[in-house]
Order: sequence, then C-alpha cells, then structure tokens
Amino acid sequence: MDVEVFSFFSGLGFLDLGFENAGFNIVFVNEYNEQFLKAYQYARRYNGHIPAYGYSHKDVREFLSDKIWKESFPGYDNRENKLIGFIGGPPCPDFSTAGKNKGENGENGQLTSVYVKLLIKHKPDFFVLENVKGLVHTKKHKEFYERMKRKLYRAGYSLFDSLENALEYGVPQYRDRLVLVGLLRSRFGKQLNFQIGQHHQFEMEEIEDINWPRTAPFVENGHLDEPEGIIDELTVEHWFIQNNVEHHPNANDIFTVKSTQKFITIPEGDSGGKSFKRLHRWRYSPTAAYGNNEVHLHPYLARRISVAEALAIQSLPEDFSLPPDLPLSAKFKMVGNGVPYLLALGIANDISEWIDQFLHRIEE
Repeated sequence: MDVEVFSFFSGLGFLDLGFENAGFNIVFVNEYNEQFLKAYQYARRYNGHIPAYGYSHKDVREFLSDKIWKESFPGYDNRENKLIGFIGGPPCPDFSTAGKNKGENGENGQLTSVYVKLLIKHKPDFFVLENVKGLVHTKKHKEFYERMKRKLYRAGYSLFDSLENALEYGVPQYRDRLVLVGLLRSRFGKQLNFQIGQHHQFEMEEIEDINWPRTAPFVENGHLDEPEGIIDELTVEHWFIQNNVEHHPNANDIFTVKSTQKFITIPEGDSGGKSFKRLHRWRYSPTAAYGNNEVHLHPYLARRISVAEALAIQSLPEDFSLPPDLPLSAKFKMVGNGVPYLLALGIANDISEWIDQFLHRIEE
C-alpha cells in the first residue's frame, strides 16, 4: 500500500528528508517563503524525485478552500489503496521561550491553528506536528496546545506526543522538540499501541551521566586530545570530519568581521554567553539557532562557524548543500529553523514501522 505524504511549512525540508529516507512518498511540498522553496529544490537536485502534486508557495490558509483543494489534489479522495499523512512544523517563534511569547495570536502562532484546521478538514490517516518545547513549558501556550489536542481528538485522532531531544537520535546538538503524532481511529482502530522514541540511538540519562569536557583555553589551530568516556558520535568534531566540512560546497559561507579580537578571548567550550558561544570540539553544540544575536564560534579557529558546519550540527548528510547565490543570513536562518535531520528520520521510522506492523496484522 502506497503511503503519500503532504508536507506543509516545509522550509529546507529536513523533516521531509527524514520521511523520504524512511520510505515515504512525499507527494506535495508547501512552503510560503519562495526563497526557502527554491533552496529546498536545489538541495534535492540529485535525487530525481518530483512530488506528484508539485511544489507550492501558497499561503497554507488557501488550502482550507474546498475549490482550491479539489483543483490541487484531484485524486485525494481515492483512498482505498493508499494511506495519506500530513507532516509539518508551523513557524514557532511565538511559542519560543526566547521569543516575544505572542502565542496563538502572533502572526506565526496563528499558523498552528491553521494547520490543525487543515488536519480536521481533510482528515489524513496520520499526521505529525512538530514545534518548540515552549508550547508545553509555558502555561498560556500549553493551554492553547491542549485545546488543539482536544479538537483533534474529537475529530477522530488518537494522539501521542513527546518532548524529544535531538541528542537521543545521534544529532550533535542539544535541542528539545515537541512531536505530536495523530492516528485516525476510523482507519487504524481505537486500541492503538504507538510510541514515539523507538529509534533513539542514545538515552538522555546516559548522555547526562557522561563527564563531558567543559572549557579549554582557545588556541588557534591547537590540538586537544579526545577525552575518554565520551560518545564520539555526539561531538562537533566527529561531524565536522564525517561531513568533510572543509571541502563542502558551503565551506566558505562564513560571516566575516573586521576584528577577531573578541573571538580569541573566548575559551573553547564556553557557551554560557548570551551571544558569543564557542563550541567545544569534543562536546555537542548548543541549539543551532542563529537568530537573536546568537553567534556560534568555531572550536579552534578564530571565526564564526560556516554554513557547512551548521549543516553538520543539524546532522544533515554530507551531500546536502544550499545554493551559492542566497544571502548568507538567509542560509543560516534556513539551517537553524530546520528540524534536526536524524530526529526527523527517527520519528519517520517510528511511524513507518508501526504502519508496516498494522498492515501485516490486517493481511493476516
């Protein structure tokens, strides 16, 4: 049985790439920012996959129109021999603890409600809604989130949610993401045994028990032995080497500054500052968000990190790259906004294996 996936708020498509590599068929991609959408297409120029319903930069609200929906997806209701899923991470600054906390009434916050309306109206067999932890860690945002969940449950979905950390999936970055998965009871039944996190590579308790290195004096191009007892796969240096960042197409995409004097005063691994954070080569990175004056410095070079290095911190495959003609600020924004790839792949594999087991049961 074919499983068709509709992607909304796609950005650069890190979430989509996870689902593609878990075996799902992405049939539609919607991203309102045309610049992001072009970068999405560029990054996939080698794989030859073209979504059956194409790429769109329409405002997602337009797809609440019956006329536009039927014109855009004429085969949507022919669902006897296929399953349909929606995936999306509505823009989340209004729910972020580092943002202005405008919540559901903010320009971006409203889009979570729109996505929920889209789910209720078009009833995919399953969905994924991904967002920031602020949606459940802040009282007023959590009230909104619980209200959305009640609407989805009444619309026929069994719901499963979890706060997942990217480190658990092998991403060299401390980043919590809220994941909500919905399964349509009329399609799958009422007694559903689904669990998020079946594809963890590591557990947070294991990670937190490690004596990770803290700081070391910054020495440009200096050597620092790898400590014993750490998880090499979660270190910045492991990913820089694995992705061959020095020879990556985006290796030279780096913000330059007139003076590096402030850069060289910050020790390797000192990430406690509000803005300038120097990564430690033998530790994972803080959240790869590059807004709010956040500046990540290279562990042992007197500069900021490159786009290639940011992609590595987001656990992207080595061959994933961005167009050369984009503004540098846009490149970092695109990378920072994305769902860490290996986390996306893990969630996609959770769903894929569950669907396989479900289909096997009904065949019996």
